Amino acid sequence: MLEVTGLICYKMASNRENRVAKSKTSFFCTACGSELSKWAGQCPDCKAWNTVEEFRPAAIPGVAARKTGYAGSSSQKVTELADVSDQKITRIGVGINELDRVLGGGIVPGSVILIGGDPGIGKSTLLLQVLAGLMGQLKCLYVSGEESLQQINMRAKRLGLDVAHLRCLTETNVEQVLAVAENEKPGLVVIDSIQTLYSEIVQSAPGSVSQVRESAAGLVRYAKQMNCAMVLVGHVTKEGSLAGPRILEHMVDAVLYFQSDEGSRYRVIRAFKNRFGAVNELGVFAMTGHGLKEVSNPSAIFLSGHTEAAAGSVITVIREGTRPMLLELQALVDESHLANPRRVTIGLDHSRLSMLLAVMHRHGGISLGDQDVFANVVGGMRITETGSDLPLMLAILSSFRSRVLPEKMVVFGEVGLSGEVRPVYNGEERLKEAAGLGFSRAIIPKANRPRQAIEGMTVNTVNNLAEAIAAVF
Repeated sequence: MLEVTGLICYKMASNRENRVAKSKTSFFCTACGSELSKWAGQCPDCKAWNTVEEFRPAAIPGVAARKTGYAGSSSQKVTELADVSDQKITRIGVGINELDRVLGGGIVPGSVILIGGDPGIGKSTLLLQVLAGLMGQLKCLYVSGEESLQQINMRAKRLGLDVAHLRCLTETNVEQVLAVAENEKPGLVVIDSIQTLYSEIVQSAPGSVSQVRESAAGLVRYAKQMNCAMVLVGHVTKEGSLAGPRILEHMVDAVLYFQSDEGSRYRVIRAFKNRFGAVNELGVFAMTGHGLKEVSNPSAIFLSGHTEAAAGSVITVIREGTRPMLLELQALVDESHLANPRRVTIGLDHSRLSMLLAVMHRHGGISLGDQDVFANVVGGMRITETGSDLPLMLAILSSFRSRVLPEKMVVFGEVGLSGEVRPVYNGEERLKEAAGLGFSRAIIPKANRPRQAIEGMTVNTVNNLAEAIAAVF
């Protein structure tokens, strides 16, 4: 009887332990960050396939604090916004104007910034330059999980940076990193990189989705609670997106991407998310033997190779963040020997090119169904705004007819499906930027006509595609 009772108690205890173990296992979608109760082949929220992974934290005492949320410690007290201090936050200028521009004027204390980019593009170099510039005004801590202290010192000497008193730490355990930060109490912490860190409460290898998510959550909580600015370096996948869960971008306050054309010495850093500044703000740097040098006038750099007018070439003015920028668009139209003519774009949206060709056929009377069309943005830049529609169409038509467009002419404007040319924002500022670089003629939408005449520039306004073609050809 005692043996039976003991067996029953043992089974009950085992079942209880199994239930506890099961309750500690959860599943997360790496694409959208949704939490699921069980594994599924398709995420029910974002509908992505094969993105659900298991998350099983270890049973370690004192880890309940991780449930407090990303913004700091949990509180059940409700506060009215009127009771919140509206004291203006003082930003920390990093001393690099292009980076300050992208950040919205500098680093905000307590904010978390995520910087991603291809290997060797210059992320660590730029951050080391930032730390060197902040040494005199802010206590900084550089945490490296990829390089030794000797390697960091060698790079600093090669770049000619004075970082003799920089506080460095080579550690990959996030709990140890936070313990050191508690003692050091820095104003800025740089983590290079987030994929190398691991947490003891997660039973998976460093770099996995669970480890990246948990490590980032702990660092974000520390930054918010201690009002400490933090910069996280992130690796990117072969598709160009940040490695790890998508929720990583939602945790942080700003997401910056390093971009570069293969073989080019120029680097572009773009803000894809910024809670304290403009989105899509752009900073341009040049890689030199002494590190990254900021380019204060990107328009002159991107137009430096434009010597004389050629068929299929048009200069346009785009708006990146708060700054207008001149770029050269090139198009090549050639007779196709394929059943399906090729449509190739570099730096432009491929689908939009197909749409513009259809508009050109329907409302311009120009058919390119038997022609290969290639479009390129000179300099390795990527254009996302619709103001490049009209210059791209004129560049295609110029190449198709082998007609050289007038020199010192800029074009911008959005083209609708009915062939109308729509205005773009900040048109007058774009014209002033072009006039400052010596351009004397512009083809723009009628709604963007400047209130005052631009000195040294003749402005032609058009309502539709047909008027634009007639004004140029």
